Formats: sequence, structure tokens, C-alpha cells
Amino acid sequence: MTAGFSPLGSVFGITLGALAPLLPAGAESRGELLYATHCIACHTSQVHWRDKRVATDWSSLKAQVRQWQKSASLAWPDRDILNVTRYLNESIYRFEEAVDPLTSLRLER
Repeated sequence: MTAGFSPLGSVFGITLGALAPLLPAGAESRGELLYATHCIACHTSQVHWRDKRVATDWSSLKAQVRQWQKSASLAWPDRDILNVTRYLNESIYRFEEAVDPLTSLRLER
């Protein structure tokens, strides 16, 4: 074995390299990663811009995220529901964020 060579490091690097194309490009927040992993298959951006959308404010957006993650049997904790809600709000909806106990939670990046 040569100096500086680690078989375990090589396996890790190869595995990570193989998985990189599967990760969403530019995914930076946990909310975006969760959305890209679990929601984007059914939700194109068009679903958020339709005329009769259900989310009309921060509270209804958060309720929709909660409902759909439950329907998908994801069992997200409140922090992940908040992360996805914030991601959608910052990238699409731009509702004023309601005061709620979870808003003090730090977003995970």
C-alpha cells in the first residue's frame, strides 16, 4: 500500500461520486432536499401556480405540507414540515410567515 492511499477512502469517494448525479442540482436547504426527494415526482412547479391552489397563506401552505407528508406516510417531524414550508414559501409563494412556536426553529442546511 502506498503512503496516503486509503482503500476505505477510495470506496467512499467512488460511492459518493456515483451518487452525485442523483442529487438535485443546487439543493442547499433541508426543505429543498426533502421536497426534491419526496414531492417533486407528483408536484411540478405548475401545481403551485394553478388558479385554484389550496395554499392561500402561510398557515394553509403549512397545513398542505403537513397533510401531504402524512398522505405519503413520511412521518416528518415538525422541523421538517417547517423546512419544506419555508422552502416553498421562499421559492414560490412569498406569504408573510405567521407567528408560530416552530418559527424559532433553526433551518437545517
